[in-house]
Amino acid sequence: MSIPLPVLPVALPLAAGILVLIVPRALRWVHETLAALATTATLALAVILFLRGAPDVRLPLLEVGGFSLSLDLVPSALGSLMLLFAAGFGFLVALYSLPAMASSGRRRQFYAFLLLALGGSAGVFLADHLVVFLICWEIVTASLYFLISTGTPESKAGATKTFAMLGGADGCLLLGIGLLWFSVRTFSIGAIRVPAEGWLLAPAFLLMAAAAVTKAGSLPFHTWIPAASEGAPAAVMAFLPASVDKLLGIFLLVRLCTGIFVPGPAMGMTLMVVGAVTIVAAVLMAMVQHDLMRLLSYHAVSQVGYMVLGIGTLSPVGIVGGLFHMLNHSIYKSCLFLCGGSVARKAGTTDLDELGGLAGAMPVTFGAFLVAALAISGVPPLNGFVSKWMVYQGAIVAGGWAPLVFLVAAMFGSALTLASFVKALYAVFLGPPSLRTRAVAGEANILMVVPPVLLALLCVLFGVWYRFPLDVFILPAVGTPAGIFGVWDASLATVLIAVALLAGALVYLFGRMWRKARVADPFVGGERVPADRLRISGTRFYDTIRDLPLLRPLYRWQEGGIFDPYVLLGKAGAGVTWVLRRIHNGILPWYLAWSLLGILVLIALFALW
Repeated sequence: MSIPLPVLPVALPLAAGILVLIVPRALRWVHETLAALATTATLALAVILFLRGAPDVRLPLLEVGGFSLSLDLVPSALGSLMLLFAAGFGFLVALYSLPAMASSGRRRQFYAFLLLALGGSAGVFLADHLVVFLICWEIVTASLYFLISTGTPESKAGATKTFAMLGGADGCLLLGIGLLWFSVRTFSIGAIRVPAEGWLLAPAFLLMAAAAVTKAGSLPFHTWIPAASEGAPAAVMAFLPASVDKLLGIFLLVRLCTGIFVPGPAMGMTLMVVGAVTIVAAVLMAMVQHDLMRLLSYHAVSQVGYMVLGIGTLSPVGIVGGLFHMLNHSIYKSCLFLCGGSVARKAGTTDLDELGGLAGAMPVTFGAFLVAALAISGVPPLNGFVSKWMVYQGAIVAGGWAPLVFLVAAMFGSALTLASFVKALYAVFLGPPSLRTRAVAGEANILMVVPPVLLALLCVLFGVWYRFPLDVFILPAVGTPAGIFGVWDASLATVLIAVALLAGALVYLFGRMWRKARVADPFVGGERVPADRLRISGTRFYDTIRDLPLLRPLYRWQEGGIFDPYVLLGKAGAGVTWVLRRIHNGILPWYLAWSLLGILVLIALFALW
């Protein structure tokens, strides 16, 4: 009996992940071989499924009363697209991890949960049953916790926070699914199309949307991403928070807005507000970070804002732009995290104060990081510019004064992103070397160089020839035509930009030939200080932003956890515990009184129902 094609991308990595956990720790080569073969096979299956399609799989499993559970896998155009890129990222991360995790004592756990996360993601993208969807969603959440835990001892706190926040969001998803089922009496995703209105369906939409934006990493449920970056392996950050979690969260949000529900203007406005605030608030936090991984983490949050903003416009060009930006973000943010991992492996740190001067020692990594940094900043003709351009157009098409305010916020966020990466590029690669980085010589392992280079090339290809990913991947997945208006000819613009860069390089070279610059030692307090002793790192570029009258209290509140639901709920939990300790004082009449009151409340609820 042959296994249906849609089952294989789910079952194969799940089975391989379980097998890796069973194989003894000493057989390291078996873990690596299984991970490499399973991710390669999953990518091949995803390519076949995307190009050829496959019949739907509907396998009944359980039926009790009105509840039925069946393994329904439907390779839709959007789901097949997501699976293709998730499998691609899984393959590149597995390749990168062969040398990157070589010295880790938790290689077996890393490869096992990498495969389990990949299999769970495939189940999410293909599931047509809400319960199967939820089970696969939970597999990814649990795998993320264990993957983050494979890092340094500091990663334990980030893993716990991640699991708590995503677990709470998954509870919202479960409750939303329950409300939806109570309204429509079916778990079939393809059979549901209801307005996001009423006392059951509106909360169901909001609860499920909250789970989607939390998984993607949007405000206000974003703080798990910076926490996870503290000690987690770069490969983990590149695979889940940077790429696959974005695919999962935005995939669910798009399905909610274009398939399961019919959201009204109020719901769209809510999403646009969330998106615009996420863009600006997260990039302001990124600008003042002194750790490379935390800086990249806050940018991973900020870029989600463009996706949510585009989808919130509820216009074809905005939704397509949000999806395209999701895809582009997964490409360049994975590239940035992998480059950061290579830097950390060679220099032994991600502290921006202790980095610098690595452009000469690691030119290929520097080139890939530079391309990805320009792409995330929306610099033409790279891919980030095109998807942001479409999100801007979605805001314009939405009409009214409010979307125009969001448009200004999105453009302002792009400018701040570029400013932030000027700081990162200087601090890591272009600034004067530190004592630590002076000893760095040569690139990272070739297997750690190839994945970010391939991703950087995709940033160029998907920008210069943007019609290809739109026509082949995005538009067929959405099924709605979306015109791009405005003057933008990528080929002509690329040629003009190349000519301008060449002219600037020639002017610079000839200027150096004709006028020799005089280099002199600096003076401090009238005393000559040798230049090699006066080193200025890039971490202080934008620290003055903290002292601006409008932003100073916001930064202080953020550092105090005022905007962190994890911290707030922890304080609330401590308060509830204090109250309960005062109420439950061990006196029997008190317990009897509370029990009687609870019974009366339950009777009243059942009577009203």
